[in-house]
Amino acid sequence: MKFPTRHLVCVVSLIAVNAWAWSNHTVVTYRALEAMPEVINAAPVTVEALETFLKGEEKAIASLLIQQETWARANISSYAARPDKLTFRPNPARSDTQRRLDFLTALRVAPDSRFALFVQPDPRGPQGAETILRESAVSTLPENANASPKFVGINIGDHVPALAVVASASDEPDYGLDINLWEDSPSEWGKVYGLGKLPFGNPALSYSTQAPLHMGFYHQDWLIFKAAPFVKRTLPMLRVYQYSTLASLAFQTGHPYWGWRFAGLALHYVQDLTQPYHASLAPGNSSFQLISANTLAMAGWPRRRDDLVVLLSNRHLALEKYQRDMMLKAANAREDTAMERALRNTQLDRNYGAWSDLYLRDVVAREAYAQGEKTAEVIIAAMPRAYISDPTFDFGVKEDSIALLAAMDKQDSGRRAALDAQLTLLLSHFGAHSRNALRGILKNSAKP
Repeated sequence: MKFPTRHLVCVVSLIAVNAWAWSNHTVVTYRALEAMPEVINAAPVTVEALETFLKGEEKAIASLLIQQETWARANISSYAARPDKLTFRPNPARSDTQRRLDFLTALRVAPDSRFALFVQPDPRGPQGAETILRESAVSTLPENANASPKFVGINIGDHVPALAVVASASDEPDYGLDINLWEDSPSEWGKVYGLGKLPFGNPALSYSTQAPLHMGFYHQDWLIFKAAPFVKRTLPMLRVYQYSTLASLAFQTGHPYWGWRFAGLALHYVQDLTQPYHASLAPGNSSFQLISANTLAMAGWPRRRDDLVVLLSNRHLALEKYQRDMMLKAANAREDTAMERALRNTQLDRNYGAWSDLYLRDVVAREAYAQGEKTAEVIIAAMPRAYISDPTFDFGVKEDSIALLAAMDKQDSGRRAALDAQLTLLLSHFGAHSRNALRGILKNSAKP
Protein backbone atom coordinates (compact mmCIF):
# COMPACT_ATOMS: atom_id res chain seq x y z
CA MET A 1 0.00 0.00 0.00
CA LYS A 2 1.39 3.39 -0.95
CA PHE A 3 0.93 6.29 1.44
CA PRO A 4 0.92 9.97 0.42
CA THR A 5 3.73 11.50 2.46
CA ARG A 6 4.56 14.85 0.90
CA HIS A 7 2.02 16.88 2.85
CA LEU A 8 2.49 14.88 6.02
CA VAL A 9 5.95 16.41 5.87
CA CYS A 10 4.29 19.82 5.83
CA VAL A 11 2.09 18.98 8.81
CA VAL A 12 5.01 17.75 10.90
CA SER A 13 7.29 20.61 9.93
CA LEU A 14 4.80 23.24 11.00
CA ILE A 15 3.78 21.50 14.21
CA ALA A 16 7.40 21.06 15.21
CA VAL A 17 8.10 24.79 15.08
CA ASN A 18 6.89 24.88 18.70
CA ALA A 19 10.02 23.19 20.01
CA TRP A 20 9.70 24.30 23.63
CA ALA A 21 7.77 22.01 25.96
CA TRP A 22 7.52 23.62 29.41
CA SER A 23 8.09 27.36 29.10
CA ASN A 24 10.64 27.67 31.91
CA HIS A 25 12.05 24.40 33.19
CA THR A 26 13.94 26.03 36.05
CA VAL A 27 10.91 27.17 38.06
CA VAL A 28 9.30 23.74 37.71
CA THR A 29 12.53 21.89 38.54
CA TYR A 30 12.97 23.84 41.77
CA ARG A 31 9.59 22.53 42.91
CA ALA A 32 10.25 18.97 41.68
CA LEU A 33 13.60 18.60 43.46
CA GLU A 34 13.20 20.69 46.59
CA ALA A 35 11.83 17.69 48.50
CA MET A 36 14.53 15.29 47.27
CA PRO A 37 17.02 14.55 50.07
CA GLU A 38 19.86 13.75 47.68
CA VAL A 39 19.68 17.33 46.41
CA ILE A 40 18.71 19.26 49.50
CA ASN A 41 21.35 17.56 51.65
CA ALA A 42 24.12 17.92 49.07
CA ALA A 43 26.95 20.23 50.04
CA PRO A 44 27.25 23.53 48.15
CA VAL A 45 29.52 23.10 45.15
CA THR A 46 32.47 25.19 44.04
CA VAL A 47 31.96 26.84 40.68
CA GLU A 48 34.54 26.05 38.00
CA ALA A 49 34.87 26.77 34.31
CA LEU A 50 34.02 24.11 31.75
CA GLU A 51 37.60 24.32 30.49
CA THR A 52 38.89 23.21 33.90
CA PHE A 53 36.83 20.04 33.82
CA LEU A 54 37.80 19.30 30.22
CA LYS A 55 41.51 19.78 30.79
CA GLY A 56 41.64 17.88 34.07
CA GLU A 57 39.74 14.84 32.79
CA GLU A 58 40.66 14.89 29.12
CA LYS A 59 41.51 11.19 28.77
CA ALA A 60 38.44 10.00 30.66
CA ILE A 61 36.19 12.30 28.64
CA ALA A 62 37.67 11.06 25.37
CA SER A 63 37.00 7.47 26.40
CA LEU A 64 33.45 8.29 27.53
CA LEU A 65 32.52 10.05 24.30
CA ILE A 66 33.60 7.00 22.31
CA GLN A 67 31.45 4.81 24.55
CA GLN A 68 28.51 7.21 24.09
CA GLU A 69 28.76 6.90 20.33
CA THR A 70 28.86 3.10 20.54
CA TRP A 71 25.72 3.14 22.69
CA ALA A 72 23.88 5.51 20.35
CA ARG A 73 24.59 3.39 17.29
CA ALA A 74 23.23 0.33 19.09
CA ASN A 75 20.15 1.86 20.72
CA ILE A 76 18.77 4.82 18.75
CA SER A 77 16.54 4.17 15.77
CA SER A 78 17.63 5.80 12.50
CA TYR A 79 20.72 7.22 14.21
CA ALA A 80 23.20 9.08 11.99
CA ALA A 81 26.65 8.02 13.14
CA ARG A 82 29.10 10.70 14.18
CA PRO A 83 31.86 11.22 11.58
CA ASP A 84 35.19 9.87 12.81
CA LYS A 85 36.86 13.24 12.27
CA LEU A 86 34.73 14.68 15.09
CA THR A 87 36.07 12.21 17.67
CA PHE A 88 37.37 13.92 20.81
CA ARG A 89 40.98 12.82 21.29
CA PRO A 90 43.34 13.67 24.15
CA ASN A 91 45.76 16.46 23.27
CA PRO A 92 47.31 18.25 26.26
CA ALA A 93 49.15 20.67 23.96
CA ARG A 94 46.04 22.35 22.54
CA SER A 95 44.60 25.55 23.96
CA ASP A 96 41.64 25.59 26.34
CA THR A 97 39.60 27.27 23.61
CA GLN A 98 40.39 24.54 21.10
CA ARG A 99 39.71 21.77 23.63
CA ARG A 100 36.31 23.25 24.40
CA LEU A 101 35.50 23.52 20.68
CA ASP A 102 36.58 19.92 20.07
CA PHE A 103 34.42 18.75 22.96
CA LEU A 104 31.30 20.55 21.75
CA THR A 105 31.70 19.36 18.17
CA ALA A 106 32.20 15.78 19.38
CA LEU A 107 28.88 16.06 21.23
CA ARG A 108 27.39 17.65 18.13
CA VAL A 109 25.97 20.65 19.95
CA ALA A 110 26.22 24.21 18.65
CA PRO A 111 29.88 25.22 19.10
CA ASP A 112 28.92 28.79 19.96
CA SER A 113 26.90 27.61 22.99
CA ARG A 114 27.60 29.91 25.91
CA PHE A 115 27.94 27.55 28.88
CA ALA A 116 28.14 30.73 30.94
CA LEU A 117 28.50 30.68 34.72
CA PHE A 118 25.04 31.64 35.98
CA VAL A 119 22.02 30.58 37.98
CA GLN A 120 18.34 31.36 37.73
CA PRO A 121 17.24 32.16 41.27
CA ASP A 122 14.11 30.54 42.60
CA PRO A 123 11.36 33.21 42.38
CA ARG A 124 10.07 31.89 45.72
CA GLY A 125 13.42 32.46 47.41
CA PRO A 126 15.12 35.58 48.77
CA GLN A 127 16.11 38.15 46.15
CA GLY A 128 19.36 39.86 47.14
CA ALA A 129 21.86 42.17 45.50
CA GLU A 130 23.00 40.23 42.45
CA THR A 131 24.90 40.62 39.20
CA ILE A 132 22.14 40.38 36.60
CA LEU A 133 23.22 39.07 33.21
CA ARG A 134 21.60 39.90 29.92
CA GLU A 135 19.92 37.03 28.15
CA SER A 136 22.61 37.22 25.44
CA ALA A 137 25.23 36.27 28.04
CA VAL A 138 23.70 32.80 28.47
CA SER A 139 21.85 32.23 25.19
CA THR A 140 22.66 32.55 21.50
CA LEU A 141 19.00 33.05 20.60
CA PRO A 142 17.50 36.50 19.97
CA GLU A 143 16.66 38.29 23.21
CA ASN A 144 13.00 38.23 24.26
CA ALA A 145 11.95 41.45 25.94
CA ASN A 146 9.04 39.68 27.65
CA ALA A 147 10.97 36.64 28.88
CA SER A 148 10.47 35.75 32.55
CA PRO A 149 13.89 34.24 33.49
CA LYS A 150 16.36 36.26 35.52
CA PHE A 151 20.00 35.28 35.06
CA VAL A 152 22.44 35.91 37.90
CA GLY A 153 26.16 35.75 37.23
CA ILE A 154 28.36 33.55 39.43
CA ASN A 155 32.14 33.40 39.57
CA ILE A 156 34.79 30.70 39.64
CA GLY A 157 35.34 29.75 43.27
CA ASP A 158 31.85 30.72 44.44
CA HIS A 159 29.90 28.20 46.50
CA VAL A 160 26.44 27.52 45.10
CA PRO A 161 23.63 25.20 46.30
CA ALA A 162 23.33 22.05 44.22
CA LEU A 163 19.60 22.70 43.73
CA ALA A 164 20.31 26.08 42.12
CA VAL A 165 22.84 24.52 39.73
CA VAL A 166 20.71 21.60 38.56
CA ALA A 167 17.50 23.63 38.35
CA SER A 168 19.15 26.41 36.36
CA ALA A 169 20.78 23.96 33.96
CA SER A 170 17.46 22.20 33.34
CA ASP A 171 16.38 25.19 31.23
CA GLU A 172 19.70 25.62 29.42
CA PRO A 173 19.18 23.37 26.36
CA ASP A 174 16.63 25.96 25.16
CA TYR A 175 19.38 28.61 24.98
CA GLY A 176 20.75 27.57 21.59
CA LEU A 177 22.63 24.34 22.32
CA ASP A 178 20.65 22.39 19.70
CA ILE A 179 20.27 25.07 17.05
CA ASN A 180 21.24 24.63 13.36
CA LEU A 181 22.87 21.21 13.66
CA TRP A 182 21.65 19.90 10.31
CA GLU A 183 23.10 19.64 6.83
CA ASP A 184 20.59 22.17 5.47
CA SER A 185 21.04 24.58 8.38
CA PRO A 186 22.57 28.03 7.77
CA SER A 187 25.61 27.19 9.88
CA GLU A 188 29.13 25.95 9.29
CA TRP A 189 28.84 23.19 11.87
CA GLY A 190 25.66 21.71 10.43
CA LYS A 191 27.54 20.91 7.24
CA VAL A 192 30.07 18.67 9.07
CA TYR A 193 28.07 17.12 11.91
CA GLY A 194 26.73 14.28 9.77
CA LEU A 195 23.16 14.38 11.07
CA GLY A 196 21.67 14.73 7.59
CA LYS A 197 18.94 17.16 6.63
CA LEU A 198 16.44 18.44 9.17
CA PRO A 199 13.86 15.61 9.37
CA PHE A 200 10.97 17.97 10.14
CA GLY A 201 10.63 21.65 10.86
CA ASN A 202 11.76 24.62 8.82
CA PRO A 203 15.57 24.89 8.48
CA ALA A 204 15.24 28.65 7.94
CA LEU A 205 13.76 29.11 11.43
CA SER A 206 16.56 28.58 13.93
CA TYR A 207 14.32 27.69 16.87
CA SER A 208 12.59 25.07 14.75
CA THR A 209 15.84 23.23 14.16
CA GLN A 210 16.08 22.08 17.77
CA ALA A 211 12.73 20.24 17.59
CA PRO A 212 14.07 16.78 16.61
CA LEU A 213 16.28 16.79 19.71
CA HIS A 214 13.47 17.81 22.06
CA MET A 215 10.61 15.66 20.71
CA GLY A 216 10.25 11.89 20.61
CA PHE A 217 7.42 10.39 18.56
CA TYR A 218 8.25 6.83 19.59
CA HIS A 219 4.71 5.52 20.02
CA GLN A 220 2.77 6.63 16.93
CA ASP A 221 0.93 3.80 15.28
CA TRP A 222 2.38 1.95 12.33
CA LEU A 223 0.34 3.95 9.79
CA ILE A 224 2.20 7.15 10.68
CA PHE A 225 5.58 5.46 10.65
CA LYS A 226 4.75 3.96 7.24
CA ALA A 227 3.55 7.24 5.81
CA ALA A 228 6.19 9.45 7.42
CA PRO A 229 9.26 7.43 8.47
CA PHE A 230 11.20 10.64 9.08
CA VAL A 231 9.36 11.10 12.41
CA LYS A 232 11.62 8.36 13.80
CA ARG A 233 14.63 10.64 13.43
CA THR A 234 14.47 12.19 16.87
CA LEU A 235 17.37 12.46 19.31
CA PRO A 236 16.32 13.23 22.90
CA MET A 237 17.61 9.79 23.93
CA LEU A 238 21.04 10.78 22.67
CA ARG A 239 21.12 14.00 24.67
CA VAL A 240 19.93 12.32 27.87
CA TYR A 241 22.59 9.63 27.57
CA GLN A 242 25.35 12.10 26.72
CA TYR A 243 24.68 14.52 29.56
CA SER A 244 23.78 11.91 32.18
CA THR A 245 27.00 9.97 31.64
CA LEU A 246 29.04 13.19 31.61
CA ALA A 247 27.38 14.09 34.92
CA SER A 248 28.38 10.77 36.43
CA LEU A 249 31.94 11.19 35.21
CA ALA A 250 32.14 14.70 36.65
CA PHE A 251 30.91 13.47 40.04
CA GLN A 252 33.35 10.54 40.00
CA THR A 253 36.35 12.72 39.21
CA GLY A 254 35.77 15.46 41.76
CA HIS A 255 33.91 18.08 39.69
CA PRO A 256 30.54 18.28 41.48
CA TYR A 257 29.60 21.62 39.93
CA TRP A 258 29.69 20.06 36.49
CA GLY A 259 28.09 16.89 37.84
CA TRP A 260 24.99 18.84 38.85
CA ARG A 261 25.11 21.01 35.76
CA PHE A 262 25.29 18.13 33.28
CA ALA A 263 22.56 16.40 35.31
CA GLY A 264 20.34 19.44 34.81
CA LEU A 265 20.99 19.40 31.07
CA ALA A 266 19.94 15.73 30.94
CA LEU A 267 16.78 16.43 32.93
CA HIS A 268 15.65 18.99 30.34
CA TYR A 269 15.02 16.34 27.69
CA VAL A 270 13.35 13.98 30.16
CA GLN A 271 11.02 16.80 31.17
CA ASP A 272 10.30 17.73 27.55
CA LEU A 273 9.01 14.22 26.92
CA THR A 274 6.49 14.48 29.78
CA GLN A 275 4.63 17.03 27.62
CA PRO A 276 2.10 15.21 25.37
CA TYR A 277 2.70 17.66 22.53
CA HIS A 278 6.34 16.50 22.48
CA ALA A 279 5.56 12.78 22.59
CA SER A 280 2.63 12.71 20.16
CA LEU A 281 2.47 14.07 16.65
CA ALA A 282 -1.08 15.37 16.97
CA PRO A 283 -2.71 14.86 20.38
CA GLY A 284 -6.43 14.32 20.08
CA ASN A 285 -6.27 13.46 16.37
CA SER A 286 -6.23 9.97 14.94
CA SER A 287 -3.86 8.70 12.28
CA PHE A 288 -6.84 8.51 9.93
CA GLN A 289 -7.55 12.22 10.46
CA LEU A 290 -3.94 13.12 9.72
CA ILE A 291 -3.73 10.98 6.62
CA SER A 292 -7.13 12.12 5.30
CA ALA A 293 -6.12 15.77 5.78
CA ASN A 294 -2.93 14.96 3.93
CA THR A 295 -4.81 13.27 1.10
CA LEU A 296 -7.18 16.21 0.64
CA ALA A 297 -4.22 18.62 0.58
CA MET A 298 -2.55 16.57 -2.15
CA ALA A 299 -5.78 16.69 -4.12
CA GLY A 300 -5.78 20.47 -3.97
CA TRP A 301 -7.84 21.11 -0.82
CA PRO A 302 -5.27 22.00 1.85
CA ARG A 303 -7.60 23.84 4.22
CA ARG A 304 -8.19 20.94 6.63
CA ARG A 305 -4.47 20.28 6.92
CA ASP A 306 -3.63 23.96 7.40
CA ASP A 307 -6.35 24.42 10.01
CA LEU A 308 -5.14 21.34 11.86
CA VAL A 309 -1.60 22.72 12.03
CA VAL A 310 -2.74 26.05 13.49
CA LEU A 311 -5.05 24.47 16.06
CA LEU A 312 -2.42 22.02 17.29
CA SER A 313 0.09 24.83 17.62
CA ASN A 314 -2.35 27.08 19.46
CA ARG A 315 -3.33 24.38 21.95
CA HIS A 316 0.29 23.47 22.59
CA LEU A 317 1.27 27.09 23.26
CA ALA A 318 -1.84 27.90 25.29
CA LEU A 319 -1.22 24.98 27.63
CA GLU A 320 2.39 26.05 28.21
CA LYS A 321 1.48 29.68 28.81
CA TYR A 322 -1.24 28.71 31.26
CA GLN A 323 1.15 26.46 33.22
CA ARG A 324 3.88 29.11 33.26
CA ASP A 325 1.59 31.95 34.30
CA MET A 326 -0.07 29.87 37.02
CA MET A 327 3.24 28.78 38.52
CA LEU A 328 4.84 32.21 38.37
CA LYS A 329 1.78 33.71 40.05
CA ALA A 330 2.01 31.13 42.84
CA ALA A 331 5.79 31.60 43.17
CA ASN A 332 5.57 35.38 43.45
CA ALA A 333 2.85 35.03 46.09
CA ARG A 334 4.82 32.30 47.94
CA GLU A 335 1.73 30.09 47.66
CA ASP A 336 1.21 26.43 46.92
CA THR A 337 -1.37 25.15 44.48
CA ALA A 338 -2.14 21.59 43.48
CA MET A 339 0.53 21.95 40.80
CA GLU A 340 3.33 22.66 43.26
CA ARG A 341 2.18 19.85 45.53
CA ALA A 342 2.05 17.43 42.60
CA LEU A 343 5.58 18.32 41.56
CA ARG A 344 6.85 17.47 45.06
CA ASN A 345 4.87 14.22 45.39
CA THR A 346 7.65 11.67 45.79
CA GLN A 347 5.10 8.89 46.43
CA LEU A 348 4.71 8.49 42.67
CA ASP A 349 8.38 7.84 42.01
CA ARG A 350 8.35 4.16 42.88
CA ASN A 351 5.49 3.46 40.48
CA TYR A 352 7.82 3.53 37.50
CA GLY A 353 10.72 1.32 38.47
CA ALA A 354 14.38 2.21 38.37
CA TRP A 355 15.95 4.51 35.82
CA SER A 356 17.53 2.83 32.80
CA ASP A 357 19.05 3.86 29.48
CA LEU A 358 15.69 3.26 27.73
CA TYR A 359 13.44 4.75 30.44
CA LEU A 360 12.95 7.93 28.42
CA ARG A 361 11.41 6.06 25.49
CA ASP A 362 9.72 3.16 27.25
CA VAL A 363 8.30 4.97 30.28
CA VAL A 364 8.29 8.77 29.92
CA ALA A 365 7.32 9.10 26.27
CA ARG A 366 4.84 6.21 26.37
CA GLU A 367 3.01 7.74 29.31
CA ALA A 368 2.89 11.22 27.74
CA TYR A 369 1.68 9.81 24.42
CA ALA A 370 -1.16 8.03 26.25
CA GLN A 371 -2.19 11.34 27.85
CA GLY A 372 -2.41 13.18 24.53
CA GLU A 373 -6.11 12.66 23.80
CA LYS A 374 -7.24 13.60 27.33
CA THR A 375 -4.98 16.67 27.37
CA ALA A 376 -6.36 17.94 24.06
CA GLU A 377 -9.91 17.25 25.24
CA VAL A 378 -9.66 19.37 28.40
CA ILE A 379 -7.85 22.20 26.61
CA ILE A 380 -10.63 22.40 24.03
CA ALA A 381 -13.34 22.28 26.70
CA ALA A 382 -11.83 24.75 29.17
CA MET A 383 -9.98 27.44 27.25
CA PRO A 384 -11.50 30.37 25.32
CA ARG A 385 -12.51 29.11 21.90
CA ALA A 386 -10.99 32.14 20.20
CA TYR A 387 -7.54 31.01 21.36
CA ILE A 388 -7.65 27.27 20.72
CA SER A 389 -10.48 26.50 18.26
CA ASP A 390 -10.22 29.29 15.69
CA PRO A 391 -7.76 28.41 12.89
CA THR A 392 -7.62 32.07 11.80
CA PHE A 393 -6.04 33.03 15.15
CA ASP A 394 -2.29 32.57 15.68
CA PHE A 395 -1.61 32.19 19.40
CA GLY A 396 2.14 32.36 18.93
CA VAL A 397 1.97 35.76 17.24
CA LYS A 398 -0.44 37.18 19.83
CA GLU A 399 0.92 35.42 22.93
CA ASP A 400 2.67 38.37 24.57
CA SER A 401 -0.56 40.41 24.52
CA ILE A 402 -2.83 37.65 25.83
CA ALA A 403 -3.87 37.95 29.49
CA LEU A 404 -4.65 34.25 29.68
CA LEU A 405 -5.28 33.96 33.42
CA ALA A 406 -7.78 36.82 33.28
CA ALA A 407 -9.50 35.17 30.35
CA MET A 408 -9.60 31.84 32.17
CA ASP A 409 -11.28 33.46 35.17
CA LYS A 410 -14.29 34.03 32.92
CA GLN A 411 -14.51 30.40 31.77
CA ASP A 412 -16.70 27.64 33.18
CA SER A 413 -15.23 26.74 36.57
CA GLY A 414 -15.94 23.02 36.25
CA ARG A 415 -14.19 22.75 32.91
CA ARG A 416 -11.26 24.78 34.18
CA ALA A 417 -11.03 22.42 37.15
CA ALA A 418 -10.74 19.51 34.71
CA LEU A 419 -7.92 21.30 32.89
CA ASP A 420 -6.15 22.04 36.18
CA ALA A 421 -6.48 18.39 37.20
CA GLN A 422 -4.97 17.19 33.92
CA LEU A 423 -2.13 19.71 34.09
CA THR A 424 -1.50 18.69 37.70
CA LEU A 425 -1.27 15.07 36.58
CA LEU A 426 1.25 15.95 33.87
CA LEU A 427 3.34 17.91 36.36
CA SER A 428 3.30 14.98 38.78
CA HIS A 429 4.89 12.95 35.98
CA PHE A 430 7.40 15.77 35.40
CA GLY A 431 8.43 15.61 39.06
CA ALA A 432 8.61 11.84 39.37
CA HIS A 433 10.61 11.31 36.19
CA SER A 434 12.98 14.16 37.01
CA ARG A 435 13.77 12.58 40.38
CA ASN A 436 14.08 9.08 38.97
CA ALA A 437 16.47 10.29 36.29
CA LEU A 438 18.56 12.16 38.84
CA ARG A 439 18.65 9.13 41.14
CA GLY A 440 19.90 7.07 38.21
CA ILE A 441 22.66 9.58 37.51
CA LEU A 442 23.73 9.67 41.16
CA LYS A 443 23.66 5.88 41.40
CA ASN A 444 25.86 5.56 38.33
CA SER A 445 28.16 8.22 39.79
CA ALA A 446 28.94 5.89 42.70
CA LYS A 447 30.21 3.17 40.36
CA PRO A 448 33.92 2.95 39.43
